[in-house]
Amino acid sequence: MKNISYKIFALMMALVTVSCNDFLEEENLTGLTADGYYVTEEGIEALVNSCYTPMRFWYGKEDGIALTETGTDIFTRGNGMENPPVALYNSDLSGANNPLNFHWTRFYSALNSTNAAIARIPASPLSASLKLTRLGEARFLRAFYLWHIVETWGGVHLSTEEVTSVQTTANKTSVEDFYTQIFNDLEFALEHLPESSNDYGRAIKPAAEAFMARMHLTRGNYAEAAALGKRVINNYNYSLVNTYADLWNINNVRNPEIVWAVNFTADLILNRELETPVTPQNESGNILLRDGGNNSHLFFIMTYDQLPGMARDIVNGRPFARFMPTAFLLDLYNENIDSRFHATFQTVWYSNRPGTYNIPLSDGSTKPVTFAAGDTAILATKYVIPLAQRDALPYNVIDRSRTYGPNGEPRVRDRYMSLRKFLDPARPTISQQQGQRDAFVIRLAEMYLLVAEAEMMTGNLSEAANHFNVVRRRAAYPGMEAQMEVSAAEMTIDLILDERAREFAGEQIRWFDLKRTGKLIERVQAHNPDAAANIRPFHMVRPIPQAMLDAVSNKSEFTQNEGYL
Repeated sequence: MKNISYKIFALMMALVTVSCNDFLEEENLTGLTADGYYVTEEGIEALVNSCYTPMRFWYGKEDGIALTETGTDIFTRGNGMENPPVALYNSDLSGANNPLNFHWTRFYSALNSTNAAIARIPASPLSASLKLTRLGEARFLRAFYLWHIVETWGGVHLSTEEVTSVQTTANKTSVEDFYTQIFNDLEFALEHLPESSNDYGRAIKPAAEAFMARMHLTRGNYAEAAALGKRVINNYNYSLVNTYADLWNINNVRNPEIVWAVNFTADLILNRELETPVTPQNESGNILLRDGGNNSHLFFIMTYDQLPGMARDIVNGRPFARFMPTAFLLDLYNENIDSRFHATFQTVWYSNRPGTYNIPLSDGSTKPVTFAAGDTAILATKYVIPLAQRDALPYNVIDRSRTYGPNGEPRVRDRYMSLRKFLDPARPTISQQQGQRDAFVIRLAEMYLLVAEAEMMTGNLSEAANHFNVVRRRAAYPGMEAQMEVSAAEMTIDLILDERAREFAGEQIRWFDLKRTGKLIERVQAHNPDAAANIRPFHMVRPIPQAMLDAVSNKSEFTQNEGYL
């Protein structure tokens, strides 16, 4: 699964299936067609494999992260963010937003690929048993993409048929009908997927059960969600990694906690994005290949290399400063008992550029400080350090008052605690953007918190607390387990959302969590000063790309989502 083939490319704008060769040459010199290729065993396997590829355009990528983590209660924009409207909910969040256009096209391309596979597998030369397995994969992936579409844009276009020619009309399908299809596909997947696979990254039965549990939780089917979550916990060989820090060790990416992941590779050739909906070209017309891989290691890191005593290096990462934590997220952790704080955030940088530097003081003057290699060069803290104490320290200090104002509003966007959990020290050079870390889509910890939420919603508070505390105990420093536990009486939806923030910060689930629980507006207004004044109820879905609205012939029927221009 590391070398998934690109064989299907569907532009939703035209709803056409083409080969990637069409980017290079209009005339098909090989004579190879979809109908001729997908009747072969190699061709149908390539088609199924291609259904996995679009996940790599969403997970571990800047715009996918921006759409799922910023504009929530826990992340806002850094000074390097390239798509601020999704973080701010301002008037620029419209159908002209390029990243939303990109992902609309990618998700509908993915949907058409799965539709093509589902239609063509039955007539393929695969064995009868393998046909059912591959159909299970394709239908699982179709459900996966449909969920992203309906939760992002609401009741928009739904198609379950392969499209091979231009279509000029689009339908508005209810959210309920989307979920009916999602559950139908997942039921099939549960019946026919194997419990394990030698190809790491393929969809398997426990992954389908876990995702279906997430879907039931989303739809308020709490008994079903709890039952499926418990099956994943109890019926397979998954287990929580001993410590939260070990979960993010680059040498421990494939660990027993991962139920499903998007797998990447260290091979720079295979990590290239060989196909994009709008393939970039230089002035000579040559195709420009975008950097692939898991790029999440880039986006949460502040510009440490601009401070005295520091230079950019592999260990501390390449600082794009796209996203920064809200003060609310930092305050959620009790770092004295919860190990996740220091496993998640970098608070100290050690000098890798020795020398004597002038460090600014609070009165505008400077003082000389000499750093030896390995000395503390930067300290970042979520607390306010008195000015006199800060001036006396022999290193750069980024305290709360420097980064955030009294109400948590950012004062600067390039100096803050960096999210460290995605760092990729296996990169061979300091400039390389492509990362090899797999993107975790579903972890066993989610199943524990999912069961806790489902049981709480049905009034089973003791059972909810039991599952909730499993995650809390793993997060505790040794000897602090009892202090991390909560009682059944304390179980609330806000407690669960706070815990999910601590556990899954940056893992591309937060926006969906807040939407699912009906807490998006409330918690953004309470905890994200950047977006609080702008967010409105209509922001529970994103704007439909204007290019799509311009292209359809039934414009009076397929209209923009309410509230957007």
